[in-house]
Amino acid sequence: MKQTATSVLLMLFVGCVTPHGTGGSGPSPSPALTPATKKELPWLNVPGGRMRTTLFYGPWQCRQEFWSICQKECASGSYLLMGCMWLTDIKLDWEGSLVVLPLPVKAGSRYGIWHCCCNYAQLNPAGTAVLREQWDSVRSAFRREWSEKFGLWPTTGGRFWPGHHIRDLAHGGDPVDPNNIIPAEPNVHDVLNEQYPACYDGKAPWNTVGPNLPYTDN
Repeated sequence: MKQTATSVLLMLFVGCVTPHGTGGSGPSPSPALTPATKKELPWLNVPGGRMRTTLFYGPWQCRQEFWSICQKECASGSYLLMGCMWLTDIKLDWEGSLVVLPLPVKAGSRYGIWHCCCNYAQLNPAGTAVLREQWDSVRSAFRREWSEKFGLWPTTGGRFWPGHHIRDLAHGGDPVDPNNIIPAEPNVHDVLNEQYPACYDGKAPWNTVGPNLPYTDN
């Protein structure tokens, strides 16, 4: 039996990110907010139809749900939560048809990716360099595999976007774990790298909870 729209999306995305809303549009944004940095990837053929990935970039303050998860995550490793940064939303849209009823069907899900800035020990430059070399050795293969699941890895001016490590290498992030890497628009990647130290230092705005959805997605 072919899979329904929901099971197709789960098959492609399970284990990669954490959902924070269902449906194609997700929760309503807070009023008077500007659009997010947005990247719409080409349609990708999947079982039973086709899927399109749309990326929305912050960073934003974490919503209460993410903050609470981070509190538990840090505590489970005997760490303190210093801050929380909502990095990206990934929206998946599916179009296809069902086996039982030969009718066109559309479905969608929205997934949030955030970083818990626990008070992890910071590696020395040599330790970080070792992890960086591991990432460099798999980067091209990782981009190919990611593209097969979500659509072509984004580029700007013919150059691939950087791969951003959600838990950064300087604080012991896994350099090759697919769950720890997302494509980041170059300017956004620069902002993330600039703001991570403030998040780890418990500085504003990352040390307080933000709105449920801090952007519009048009």
